[in-house]
Amino acid sequence: MLRPTSRATRASTHGVAGALTALFPLLALTGCGSSSDENGGDDGPTPPATAQAAPKDKGPLCVGKAGADGVHVLRGGGFRLPGGGGVQYAGATADGTSRTATLSDGEKYEEGQKEQTVEPGQKLTVSGHVYTVRQICSYRVVLEPQDAQAKAALTAAPASLEAKGGEADAGLCFSTAPSVLAAASEGFPAKGDTLQLVNNGGVSTFPTGLSLTASVDATAQTARIGANCAAIPVAIYEDVRAGDTVEFGHVLFKVTELTDDAVRLTRTSG
Repeated sequence: MLRPTSRATRASTHGVAGALTALFPLLALTGCGSSSDENGGDDGPTPPATAQAAPKDKGPLCVGKAGADGVHVLRGGGFRLPGGGGVQYAGATADGTSRTATLSDGEKYEEGQKEQTVEPGQKLTVSGHVYTVRQICSYRVVLEPQDAQAKAALTAAPASLEAKGGEADAGLCFSTAPSVLAAASEGFPAKGDTLQLVNNGGVSTFPTGLSLTASVDATAQTARIGANCAAIPVAIYEDVRAGDTVEFGHVLFKVTELTDDAVRLTRTSG
C-alpha cells in the first residue's frame, strides 16, 4: 500500500489517464520501426472518467530535478517496485507556476486503489521502501529510492538483455540498471531523428520489452500514445498535441507531427 510519510500541501488534481479499453495490445521498449505484434495484453478494469486528461496543461513542464538513479513513472502508466508493490502516475495539476501529481497504488489500474497528491521533495513508502519525489513533469514523476535494498534491486543488471515477451520482461521493463537503459536508448532513433507510429497501424516493438501504439483524432489534432511492457501499461499519453513531450525507456521525444496516417516523434535526449 502506498503510504505517505510527509503530508502533501495541495489536494487539487486533474486526472490524466484516459478511459482504458478492456483489451490493449501488449507493448514493450524499442527501435524505430513499426511492426505487427500478435502478443496481446489485458489492461484490466477501465479507469473512471475522472482519469481523463485536461485539454491543455498550464505548465510548468517540470518542477524539481531528476537524479540519475531515479525511477521514472510515466503519465497514465505504472511501475513495478521492489517488494511486490507498484505505483502509477494517475493524475496531474499545474497552475502555471507549480505542479503536483496524483499517485495511486499498484502497477496497473484496479478499482478501489488508494491515491495521494504529492509535491517535489515529499517522501512516501511503497511496499516497505521509502522514496522521495524528486521531479514532477507533465509526462513523468521521478522517485528516488532512499534505502540500499531498493536501490540494489532496481539497479541490478539482468542475466540477459533479450526480451522474451510478457511477464518475463519485468527485469527489463522495471529497472534502472545502466545496461538496460543503454540497450533501450540504442533501440530508438538517434537524437534529432524521427520515430513514426502508424495511426491505428498495429504495434511498434522495441528490444527491451516495450511496445507502442498510437491513434490520432484528426478533428481535434490530438493523439493517444500507449506503451506496454511486461504486460503492464507503463504509459498512456492522452490528448497529446504537436509540441508536447513524451518519454519511453528514459528517452525523451517531442511530438512533431500528427497526420491521418501517423504520429511522428522527434528524439530530443541523448
